[in-house]
Amino acid sequence: MGLRIGSLAPDFTAETTDGEIRFHDWIGDSWCILFSHPKDFTPVCTTELGYMARLKPEFDRRNTKIIGLSVDPVTNHAAWAKDIEETQGTAPNYPMIGDTDLAVAKLYDMLPEDVTGKADERTPQDNATVRSVFLIGPDKRIKAMLTYPMTSGRNFDEVLRLLDSLQLNARHTVATPVNWQPGEDVIIPPSVSDEEAQKKYPQGYKTLKPYLRVVKQPE
Repeated sequence: MGLRIGSLAPDFTAETTDGEIRFHDWIGDSWCILFSHPKDFTPVCTTELGYMARLKPEFDRRNTKIIGLSVDPVTNHAAWAKDIEETQGTAPNYPMIGDTDLAVAKLYDMLPEDVTGKADERTPQDNATVRSVFLIGPDKRIKAMLTYPMTSGRNFDEVLRLLDSLQLNARHTVATPVNWQPGEDVIIPPSVSDEEAQKKYPQGYKTLKPYLRVVKQPE
């Protein structure tokens, strides 16, 4: 069975550019962004890794750890980091998992279980589905997933916005409308009754429809 939103993020032990980690222990009480790559020295991924390095302070402020994965050895990651710094201005400042036996890619349903072989026997096209982003909460549950083709660079500003929405919901049980940005009005979900909403928002809220109630974003 594939992973779903709400699934427990599979735990694993792996070598990274920061040494061996046990994934759940490494996450600790933080949120986590796990994002994967089909191969080292691929062009689109090179741009993504550099951008995430520049965004890392934003994730730090949100108590969120970043970790990358590529289906290649950790030694290759170190060489790739030099190219990333040269072309993108910033080298990865977060750990990168070396998934040479494809174990994590399979565990996270990015490659079929029956795939055989090792990383050095496979091309980026062989691993084309290893292009996912997993947003994981402190409870180790998957909160959101995004998967992109190799030809389309991921929008990590959107990942940051999505994280803001997820964390706001975790604190206040609210939903965010289309194209929401932090500071804008939010939605009171149907799971919150009118009586509960009146107690929670004594300043009032706007009822557009019985199922669509809008309120100022709580702090």
